[in-house]
Amino acid sequence: MTHELKYQIIDKIREMISAPYCCQELKTKADEYLVAVGTTREDKKFRELVDEIKADILPVDAMVEFMASQKFDEETAKEFLAHAKELQAKGEKFCDCPACSAAQEVLKLIISK
Repeated sequence: MTHELKYQIIDKIREMISAPYCCQELKTKADEYLVAVGTTREDKKFRELVDEIKADILPVDAMVEFMASQKFDEETAKEFLAHAKELQAKGEKFCDCPACSAAQEVLKLIISK
């Protein structure tokens, strides 16, 4: 991985963990990786982070379940459900919230290396 690519990925990771819907497990793995950058633990923590990203990106079909598991007011839940249906109609596979979008960008950058 080039130095430039590494720092593009780090920028996306920071964007991802600052997003409001980023789950705590992903934030923890991201923080562990960021602390490990430049150390002998960097590669291991990066692999753990990538595994967590893959586990946490929310498929569109799971967005409804996500709404049921969270405490949202009725109006927010209705808007979220309508948005999920809109994404399904467009053929999108994953949630497009800022956290999931940044997580997808991290994976795309990794693949591009």
